[in-house]
Amino acid sequence: MFDEILGLPAHPLIIHAAVVLTPLLAVLAAVYALAPRTRAVLHWAVTALAVAVPVAVFAARQSGEALKDKRFSSVDGPLGLRIAEHEGFATPLLSAALALGVLSLALVHVSRAERYGRPVGRVVSALTVAAAVVAGYYVLRAGHSGAMAVWGS
Repeated sequence: MFDEILGLPAHPLIIHAAVVLTPLLAVLAAVYALAPRTRAVLHWAVTALAVAVPVAVFAARQSGEALKDKRFSSVDGPLGLRIAEHEGFATPLLSAALALGVLSLALVHVSRAERYGRPVGRVVSALTVAAAVVAGYYVLRAGHSGAMAVWGS
């Protein structure tokens, strides 16, 4: 399922969704948390991205595994090390994307329901901003290591 799309390796195609949507959610969730006046405009975008980002990152991870198994399973040396480094960011990125997705959904819910009050809203906002930073870090590291695996010397 995650092997090919129209005869092309799926991973280079699928990763673009993760690489674009993850930072977008990180920025919008942080803005949503830190600038309450933007919430009326951003709640649908944050909600949609909170669901889409973990799915995109999961698909990128699975397609990367399929690509490695099909074309790079016996690679060693410098290329093998670069692939292993890139692969090492898959699980932390997926965990960070899931955390950011769940916290973003929680933040939208808490901010729209008055019964939770300010202290809960502040805690969820702080956790969401922290998750946005972590997810941004891991998507940057995963993307950079993947580019270096392909294009690096």
